[in-house]
Amino acid sequence: MTRAAVLGSGSWGTTFAKVLADAGTDVVLWARRPELAASVRERHENPEYLPGIALPERLTATADAAQAVAGADVVVLAVPSQSLRDNLSAVAPTLPRGVVLVSLMKGVELGTTKRMSEVIAEVADVPASQVAVVSGPNLAREIASGQPAATVVACTDLDVAQGLQSSCTTAYFRPYTNVDVVGCELGGAVKNVIALATGMAEGMGFGDNTKASLITRGLAETGRLGAALGADPMTFAGLAGLGDLVATCSSPLSRNRTFGERLGRGATMQQLLGQRSQTAEGVKSCVSILELARKHDVDMPITEQVVAVVHEGGTPAAVLRSFMTRSTKGELG
Repeated sequence: MTRAAVLGSGSWGTTFAKVLADAGTDVVLWARRPELAASVRERHENPEYLPGIALPERLTATADAAQAVAGADVVVLAVPSQSLRDNLSAVAPTLPRGVVLVSLMKGVELGTTKRMSEVIAEVADVPASQVAVVSGPNLAREIASGQPAATVVACTDLDVAQGLQSSCTTAYFRPYTNVDVVGCELGGAVKNVIALATGMAEGMGFGDNTKASLITRGLAETGRLGAALGADPMTFAGLAGLGDLVATCSSPLSRNRTFGERLGRGATMQQLLGQRSQTAEGVKSCVSILELARKHDVDMPITEQVVAVVHEGGTPAAVLRSFMTRSTKGELG
């Protein structure tokens, strides 16, 4: 693989483009706004999302998506999950034949309850074996600054996963392969919802016992949904499961955790949505994840309570009481 296009110039898209370039791949980053593309191309910086981070010379940028994907061996999708269908539909006719499509997104589509890889395969009209997923404890700013991190590259075709693995291995970024795309995607999507809940607990002044309990029980409900959808349970003990969950629930760099923390401190949804500059994926995806769970008769009480706060007017204090007063059960039941 010698050329990659990354569609989406937010913090994670730009960071992954940097990883690919540092690993020796020529990369074109697509930015919706021409002025941002010009900054990446001419100043080698994304001042809006990664200010102060120097980008590699072999990473360039354009505001023309068709130009970005022309001749690419790999096309990486790093747009907000709920806008994936529209963004990919616009560029799908120009995708090179046989190109590997890579999802960096962590969400479940509203309305269809499809995972991002399923949306990609449908819109691009390609087999699942041509779609890969990158997921793990990957806080963009830390990786962009060269701090060591690991991730999972998942694809139903192990050869494809291994090819992508070799294209994004650097001294600071270590990818592992997996063929369990379902488990990797569910781990990445549900952790955003659990991070909202953990952030609420932080904002309300609760300590580590509360947060550890939410993280652990959040992992349990992720595992239940995964089991219903045929995921490998071991995936949730790995980087795309527990690793991503802990990082997202613990770090102030996590948009979902920070969003939840502000709710816990008393901010309203209207206030937060009015000031938000980057996407907290769990705010929208919690609804589709809960719908997916109900389709498969899976109990997800933390997700249910997050939906109550974010979309139904509930308060963090009220939903915490509701969660804590549920009827008792066995831990592994």
